[in-house]
Amino acid sequence: MSLDTLAAPASHAIEVRHSRFHARAAAAESPAAAQAWLQEVAVADATHNCWAWRIGGDYRSSDDGEPAGTAGRPILAAIDGQGFDRVAVVVARWFGGVKLGVGGLVRAYGGAAAECLRLAGRRPLVAQRELVLHTGFDDLGAVHAALESFAAEKLDEAFAADGAHFRLRLPAARVDDLKTRLRDATRDRVRFDIERT
Repeated sequence: MSLDTLAAPASHAIEVRHSRFHARAAAAESPAAAQAWLQEVAVADATHNCWAWRIGGDYRSSDDGEPAGTAGRPILAAIDGQGFDRVAVVVARWFGGVKLGVGGLVRAYGGAAAECLRLAGRRPLVAQRELVLHTGFDDLGAVHAALESFAAEKLDEAFAADGAHFRLRLPAARVDDLKTRLRDATRDRVRFDIERT
């Protein structure tokens, strides 16, 4: 199953038995980015700011004072159920004076998060790979032309006595074709190492 992230931040508000729930969601590239965003958007006057995020195999959630398992886990379930990754969601609740019970809280938090994500714009996540390549100065023109035609992102470049060293990121599906193009263009003088996902 291919996963998506958010194309832009999203929000959705509902009211359940006089309690207001306001869900907000944003893309997050790292756990640190997710935590920073959650701190930034927490609503000071809300009764609870419950949240969850998923970034690949990493995830966290918080019930922020609600009964255990009634808020953070349903929000995380909404993220997973909608097929999102690299996403953080916070649902602020203003207590309306009527207790909702465990089931009511699960439905309200999970429902607000799920509807927020359902209405949000999606952007497909493309698996990326990083690689390092080494080339002599004579082949720099061919290397630059190939990198441009494959839309490879240069993360770093350095020059040494033996040539240039580039650290690149590009869609994983294009790595083998780039390697073939560069080997053909440089008569197999280019070298690759340190590949990461």
